[in-house]
Amino acid sequence: MALRRRQRRGPGGGRALLGAVLLCVWWRAAAERVRYAIPEELGRGSLVGPLARDLGLSADELPARKLQVASGGKKQLKYFTVSEENGNLYVNERLDREEMCGQSVTCSVSFEVLVHNPLNVFHVEVAIEDVNDNSPTFSNAALELDIGEWTPTGARFPLEMAQDTDVGSNSLLTYHLTSNPSFSLVIKESPDGTNQPELVLERALDREQQGFFELELTAVDAGDPARSGTVKIRVNVTDLNDNPPVFSQDRYRVRLREDAAPGSTVLNISASDADTGNNARITYGFGKMPAKVLQKFMMDAESGMITIKEALDFEDTSAYTLLVEARDGGGLMAQCKVVLEVLDVNDNPPEITILSLSSPVPEDAPVGSVVAVLNVNDPDSGENGQVSCELSGEAPLSIVASPGGSYKVVTASALDREQAAEHRVTVVARDRGRPALWSSAELVLEVSDVNDNAPVFEEAAYSAYVAENNAAGALVLRVQARDADAGANGRVSYWLAGGSAGAAGAAPLVSVEARSGALYAQRSLDYEQCREFAVAVRAQDGGAPARSSTATVRVFVLDRNDNAPRVLWPAAGAGAPVAPGEAAGAAAPPFEVVPRSAEAGYLVAKVVAVDADAGRNAWLSYELVQASEPALFRVGLHSGEVRTARAVSERDAAKQRVVAVVKDHGQPALSATATLHVVLAESLQEALPELSERAAGAEAPAAELQFYLVLALALLSALLVLSVALAVLARLRRAGPPAVLRCLGAQRFSVAGAAFPADFCEGTLPYSYNLCVAAPARAVPEAAWPPPPPVPVLSAEELLAGDSCDKPSLNNGAVVGEPPSVGDAPQVCKA
Repeated sequence: MALRRRQRRGPGGGRALLGAVLLCVWWRAAAERVRYAIPEELGRGSLVGPLARDLGLSADELPARKLQVASGGKKQLKYFTVSEENGNLYVNERLDREEMCGQSVTCSVSFEVLVHNPLNVFHVEVAIEDVNDNSPTFSNAALELDIGEWTPTGARFPLEMAQDTDVGSNSLLTYHLTSNPSFSLVIKESPDGTNQPELVLERALDREQQGFFELELTAVDAGDPARSGTVKIRVNVTDLNDNPPVFSQDRYRVRLREDAAPGSTVLNISASDADTGNNARITYGFGKMPAKVLQKFMMDAESGMITIKEALDFEDTSAYTLLVEARDGGGLMAQCKVVLEVLDVNDNPPEITILSLSSPVPEDAPVGSVVAVLNVNDPDSGENGQVSCELSGEAPLSIVASPGGSYKVVTASALDREQAAEHRVTVVARDRGRPALWSSAELVLEVSDVNDNAPVFEEAAYSAYVAENNAAGALVLRVQARDADAGANGRVSYWLAGGSAGAAGAAPLVSVEARSGALYAQRSLDYEQCREFAVAVRAQDGGAPARSSTATVRVFVLDRNDNAPRVLWPAAGAGAPVAPGEAAGAAAPPFEVVPRSAEAGYLVAKVVAVDADAGRNAWLSYELVQASEPALFRVGLHSGEVRTARAVSERDAAKQRVVAVVKDHGQPALSATATLHVVLAESLQEALPELSERAAGAEAPAAELQFYLVLALALLSALLVLSVALAVLARLRRAGPPAVLRCLGAQRFSVAGAAFPADFCEGTLPYSYNLCVAAPARAVPEAAWPPPPPVPVLSAEELLAGDSCDKPSLNNGAVVGEPPSVGDAPQVCKA
């Protein structure tokens, strides 16, 4: 959200925000400066100061913050060290102020201290205070002066000044001379603040009385405690040489570029002497000076020309003071000073030192995070030593200056590893010299991954087509999601997140392989049960917390011709009239009655069939494959209607059998057959005899089996009836005829139910019926009760041919018992 708000501000707002961030970083860095002051000559391990405490760090934070000394200089690192245990700053090497800073008034060591987690840099400055550890020294252990006896009183003779490498009050010298009535000591203060001792002649000399004098000059500094140095002075009294050499100036000033080649002329000094002869012959030389200065310059004793012996380096020494002496042949001497100012030349490019680099940096690092700390040092001075740094390269980084020559590289905008996993920038440091010198250092910043991207499917919705009757474990579809993250954050796993597949349910139908995203069928699919279903596949990465996305997979089951047509009508084994001699539960094939007066096109029946498949696999066609009279019938190709192809004639057989095949359009095609029995008759009564014969002839094996079953059942029934009859007879013999038999004196007829429906003559499905007839009773002695007569069997034709159902005929092979007589008779039932 912060990024979006910054974009809405526009370019001006973004620069203002970045400037505010950089100003805050600079302000904080300016305040992060620690100063200490210690005397020189401290031994190794001496305490400088509690650095961690002064930086606001507690002892518990030290292991995590990793406090350490880091500096771009070559010498600073060896001077101090930080304790990892308590965070105190200690001396790592003996400090000699004179060696480190020479005659400089101030002496300090500056370095940077790094603190990690978060990364920050602090500037530390340690001032080295001078200790009076050096005594004044003279270049020679003894001095000799030649003074002519004619020298007037009050004449002054400059003496060698002592050197004290200390600074400040420790280098302020005073001089004392041993008591002698002929000489005294005066101090001449030079413009540069130094004291020049001069020997003053107090009374005239007489070589004949005393040829030499021995004096002792003592130099004492102002330190506490004070230190001193002495030199022996031998004054030789000589003959007259009354004019010493004279320089035109007491002090000469010269400027010379540091890039002057060795052998270059610094200055040509000359002195004059009013004497003549050997007393006017002047020789030149350097007075007492440090050995470091004498290594750099040389002087011609005859001409007084000062030249460079070694290359000068402004960064090492910016000024030299040369003490020049001119001595005549009579021993008189004069001194002057040559002050050489070395001019800086831009001969040193900036030095870049990477103090710390936080790589890799997480891509969710906030804007302004410090990723690197640099130190840039240019030993030149003035504009030649003023350095500016910039970053070269396309990277969301910026560089911020901090005091002490340190720079911080911070993030200027949000990082995105998916756009750039590595940033290479070049830090360019350039001074302001003419011509400008520059140096560069490359920073390689790796961006570590953060799980900020969810997996993305190649398609939001997938469609798969699977033919039914597939094998279990067959590949249905392979989904793929890509995650722009890396490592575990970009490792994608797949799961089923849910779905819908009708009543069958989605879960048991498919499974997904976690690594590859392949969907496999768990079992064989059936188009007739499930035509399509949808599942939701979730892709989840391995980050913490994990990110996921979901895609919908819709699976369409393709139909195969695996279902043959099923005939609904005529159905095999459908209910039909029971012919005489058949069991009550036996079923006969269906039949249709066609009147013999039927014309061509008469609708006989309609074959009804269905196919559970779909499409072409369910397109049905009908065809006549077998018929008793092929020319008599035809079947509609698409309707399945069985019609007469011509008018029915008297020559046509009464019984017709028609076989039609029902075929679908699948590959390969499947079929079923329908058998239709047709009876050519004007009415059902006329058709029944044909049906009985057809049933007997067509199903002779079934009738024979039924015959044996009925026979066995009849025998069992006869045994049961016989047992009951004997039991009843025994009871009647004891109690007389029962009342129920006496009520059967009159002849009774009972017809159970209607035999056929009202539209029987037009129907196709006959009904069965039962008929019971009671014969006249006759008197039978109780002791001679006869067995029941056999039951007469009447055919359906005989029953239907009579005018009335209460006068049955006993023709057509009916079995007859004894003729009935007057009186009570047993009831006869015919089924």
